[in-house]
Amino acid sequence: MLANRKVFATIPAGNLDRARKWYADKLGLTPSAADQAGVRYDMGEGTGFLLYPTQNAGQAPNTLMTFQCDNVREDVAALRSKGVVFEDYDLPGLKTENGVARLGNREAAWFRDSEDNILALGSGG
Repeated sequence: MLANRKVFATIPAGNLDRARKWYADKLGLTPSAADQAGVRYDMGEGTGFLLYPTQNAGQAPNTLMTFQCDNVREDVAALRSKGVVFEDYDLPGLKTENGVARLGNREAAWFRDSEDNILALGSGG
C-alpha cells in the first residue's frame, strides 16, 4: 500500500528560528513553506524534509537524513568553507579520514546541525 508513495524526513528543532538560519547560512537552503507545523524544504526529485519544533531535538544517536551527492569530498570542502564541522569516527567497520568514510564503493561524511541532529552526505545510490 505505501510502497509507491513519496516520503520526506522530519527533523526536530529545539529552536526553529536558529535551525532555519543555520540551514540557510550553512547549507544554502530556502524553505518552500512555513506554518505552525514547522518549516518545509522541497529538495530534488520530489523529496524534501520538515524542520519541526520540539524539545526532543539532538537526542537521536543516529543519522536522521542523508544528502545524496556525486562527490562527497567536494561537498565536504564546500560545507567546511561555510563553517560546517564534520564528525570523525574510528569504530569497527567505520573509520573516517579527514571527515570522510569509505564504505565499499561509496563514501559518506557526517555533521551536526544547529540542533545537534546528525546529518550526512553520501555518494552512490
